[in-house]
Amino acid sequence: MSDMITADLVDLDLSADTKEAAARALAERMVALGRVTDLEGFLADVAAREAQMPTGLDGGIGIPHCRSEHVTEPTLAFGRSAAGVDFGAADGPADLIFLIAAPAGADDAHLTILSSLARQLMNAEFTAALRSAGDAAAAAALIRGEEPAPAGDAAEETGDTADTGAVSAAASAETAPGSTGQDSGGPARPFRIVAVTSCPTGIAHTYMAAESLENAGREEGVEVVVETQGSAGFTRLDPAVIAAADGVILAHDVAVREKDRFAGKPTVDTGVKAAINRPGELIGEVRDKAARGEVTAAAADGPAGSGGATPVERGGESGEGYGAKLRKWLMSGVSYMVPFVAAGGLLIALGFAIGGYEINKAPSVMDHFVWTQADSWAALLFQIGGVAFAFLVPVLAGYIAYGMADRPGLVPGFVGGSIALTINAGFLGGLAAGLISGAVVLAIQRVPIPKALRGIMPVVVIPLVSAAVVGFLMFVVIGKPIASAQEGMTDWLNGLSGANAVLLGALLGLMMCFDLGGPVNKVAYTFATAGIAVASPSDSAMKIMAAVMAAGMVPPLAMALATTVRGRLFNAAERENGKAAWVLGASFISEGAIPFAAADPLRVIPSSMVGGAVTGALSMAFGATLRAPHGGIFVVPLIGNPLLYLVAIAAGVCVTMALVIVLKGLRKPVTGTSAQGPGGGTDPSAPTPGAKQPVAA
Repeated sequence: MSDMITADLVDLDLSADTKEAAARALAERMVALGRVTDLEGFLADVAAREAQMPTGLDGGIGIPHCRSEHVTEPTLAFGRSAAGVDFGAADGPADLIFLIAAPAGADDAHLTILSSLARQLMNAEFTAALRSAGDAAAAAALIRGEEPAPAGDAAEETGDTADTGAVSAAASAETAPGSTGQDSGGPARPFRIVAVTSCPTGIAHTYMAAESLENAGREEGVEVVVETQGSAGFTRLDPAVIAAADGVILAHDVAVREKDRFAGKPTVDTGVKAAINRPGELIGEVRDKAARGEVTAAAADGPAGSGGATPVERGGESGEGYGAKLRKWLMSGVSYMVPFVAAGGLLIALGFAIGGYEINKAPSVMDHFVWTQADSWAALLFQIGGVAFAFLVPVLAGYIAYGMADRPGLVPGFVGGSIALTINAGFLGGLAAGLISGAVVLAIQRVPIPKALRGIMPVVVIPLVSAAVVGFLMFVVIGKPIASAQEGMTDWLNGLSGANAVLLGALLGLMMCFDLGGPVNKVAYTFATAGIAVASPSDSAMKIMAAVMAAGMVPPLAMALATTVRGRLFNAAERENGKAAWVLGASFISEGAIPFAAADPLRVIPSSMVGGAVTGALSMAFGATLRAPHGGIFVVPLIGNPLLYLVAIAAGVCVTMALVIVLKGLRKPVTGTSAQGPGGGTDPSAPTPGAKQPVAA
């Protein structure tokens, strides 16, 4: 680790009072040594990692870390804070802070060394030595392992961090075949546990959790063999070791790879920090489950090749509640539906632009198409768009069910979505059909099936039974009530006028700008597109679509304008992002404002929401309409009252820009910006954004 940390990368008197300021202070040392090429870009990557999961650990330790394209070589900086810095640990602020920077393409050897440090941090004597180090050189030497290791140091075991399971695999495998609780004909053997640890970055928490579990196992007389699924890859546990295990601990914040290997055993599934902070409890939990005979379902009972995990489970975090899963199920359907909305809506809009609003009455192009007539091409575009729009509800329902139950959910989901269209239940019917389809498939999969029939389950039995059940429920039981509810909502929208319409526009504007392409933004956008996803959308539905698109354009355009008007309030990276934000905002891509929100959320997001609300309200008040679900300024010719529509957008942009400039101008300048050079000089004309909690992009 000699090339990773030197005395120049150690600050024993770190004065930062926030985690952002601490990361900046340590990162500036990396910049001064040429280890980091872009300070702001690197800090944005650190903030994005921090937003996924706090990096504070019990025992007064903070380990902000990330992989970044702005890092030239694996680097470690260390800071010691007398006052402590809050990194989100349950026991309070951290006084030992390690900033770990790994290149985007870091090699396995370097990542293994970084993971070795992570394991050392679980040794109390190592951290005590760091707290008492008298100078930077001594602290750097201790971290590099050049100082004598404290007694009982676990560092001797860290050489195999790429796969801790390999250490004891051979010994465990000797008794693996057929092993249960006791070895027949011999003395009682210890309880055996196999574990998997993984975190989003796979550099620090992964290996600290492994070390913590192994230490706790030794204290309790339990054999613990850990597979670390880190950035350096992972070496699979020997199947014989898994077969011999009495229980499994899965400590992860990203999906466990090849999880089906551990099926059929007592299992504790938790987050990676739980393994760091309370490993003894986890060992006790898995022993209790083993005593009760509580095991996970066999892998063969789950969807083929999935290891029993649905797409949402494979992409989600451990320990999620039902509400979080429900949101992801719905977002799964919406994410697959949006491309159909964009393609179909723009084709329909182009058809109207070329052939006028009467083009929806044109005969089928199969019966009449003249190559030299513009109206024929307009009709062709309109009819292709109409076909694409017809998939919206079935795709929504099908992929909600897919998110719940994987591929077996697709057939009943698509069938239920198509029935929703048939009975005029619309998007509400599609939502219900998707959720019901997923639930029906999950219920069928829980029924014990003889091995002889398992081969036909995914091909014949599950599609047949689930489609029949969903079809019955949609046609006979819940279809009519949902269709009535859909009709009532449509009538309510058609009746909106005056102040009610303006308030709705303001609400939708707030939602569009709250999380810039996130779930709340998608709810507002889906609500709007649902109204125009018909052959003849109502005037109210087209007003809502116009308000939603206008509000979604405000944040990136406002940030672009702010960087132009008062560039000194923004660092070099933000000014560069501002140039791209012009194009993104004009194209109705709200995500163009995310870099600004991530760096300064408490100023940018509220300002954007106010501007979005102003634009949404004005658009509704002006009566602007829009038949296309996307396109930004490129579909202005298709907008009703286009000049007033542009006025509404401009008003919101100016409001957001003014608020951002005022709020940034009132902040207290913080030393250390992109204008700071290796020598430590700071340009006072380029103040740094204040310490803020970053927003995940």
